[in-house]
Amino acid sequence: MMLPFESYSPTRLIMSPEAQLQSGAQIVQHGGSRVLIHFGGGSVIRSGLLETVRASLTDSGLSFVELGGVKPNPRAALVYEGIELCKREKIDYVLAVGGGSVLDSAKAIAIGACYEGDFWDLFGRGITPKQRLGLGTIITLPATGSEASNSSVIKNDELDIKRGLRSDLNRPDFSLINPKLTYTLSPWQIACGASDIMSHVMERYFTPTEGVGLTDRLCEAVLKTVIDETPAALADRKQYDVQANLFWSSTVAHIGWLGMGRAEDWSAHALEHELSGHYDTAHGAGLAALYPAWLTHILAKDDKTAIRISQFSERVLGVPLDFADPRKTAEAGIQRLSQIYRSWGLPANLEELGIPHEDLPRLAKLAKKRPDGFAGSFCPLNEADFLAIYELAWNWQ
Repeated sequence: MMLPFESYSPTRLIMSPEAQLQSGAQIVQHGGSRVLIHFGGGSVIRSGLLETVRASLTDSGLSFVELGGVKPNPRAALVYEGIELCKREKIDYVLAVGGGSVLDSAKAIAIGACYEGDFWDLFGRGITPKQRLGLGTIITLPATGSEASNSSVIKNDELDIKRGLRSDLNRPDFSLINPKLTYTLSPWQIACGASDIMSHVMERYFTPTEGVGLTDRLCEAVLKTVIDETPAALADRKQYDVQANLFWSSTVAHIGWLGMGRAEDWSAHALEHELSGHYDTAHGAGLAALYPAWLTHILAKDDKTAIRISQFSERVLGVPLDFADPRKTAEAGIQRLSQIYRSWGLPANLEELGIPHEDLPRLAKLAKKRPDGFAGSFCPLNEADFLAIYELAWNWQ
């Protein structure tokens, strides 16, 4: 039966061709006065976006300092630097300008600046945050859904782990979305972003909860939109409606709506976080290399999974349903999913990603699990399962 749920989504979402021009006004509206502009590297500078944001804040009478340097798989070291900067400069508002890694880093800074101890207590040690600074975003890449999600993921190089924090405090006050800002993205960035969006939906779609037909259909709509729009985006990145649909898919995929009333899984993400955490792989690329193996493993492990994977294969991937043997539909769907990833230029397996085969047992051991030693809800997996999936994914064909 559908599970009880509570929904909270306070983020003001503004999508328009000039959304970034509203950054100063939005910060003032949300009570900010001293701002940290947080960003990554050269793209926001080369594109003129950072200068536009500076002008908007200045026109709104806001003072600001800047902290760049966010890398993919954002680092704890820069979060610590941002927290100290906020405290020293008496910052009351953090504005993230960039992709999901920038937004995740900004979330950690906004929360960490209001915490007396080590911010890693909140990410790696289970402490619940109580407050944050003001937080707004200008998102430049459809992928992570960080513009409205309750999650942030940070890599700690000293501890050699990557961990996340889920909290409603991670939801920004506002997020500005201009699909035109994606026109300079590379095909690799678009493909990895599309894979990331799909993964956020699939972590919710593959559920043991019954009686959730509405969210099933909502999940399927987002997945089909990403599958339809990504080839068009790869062929011609300067199509406003295509990029707008990918952006909206990214937001809807991770805002929380698709998981309402149903158990979510997240074991595939636990598997991938070890890849990007140890080898700095692109998150979407790692997920593409893992998902066909993950589906194959759980299909072989539990006959009950065949029904849902065959439903996914028919409704999302267009595989004709074999009523006599749904397992055949599921197997064909897994192959089709792998083909879709490959057609986008993503790696087919972990070997292509450069993951050393001898490291697989260590990764399986380190991957995040519950205290009972398992991860996931659709088909709970333990360390032996994780290793089996890594092995399958290493030379997947």
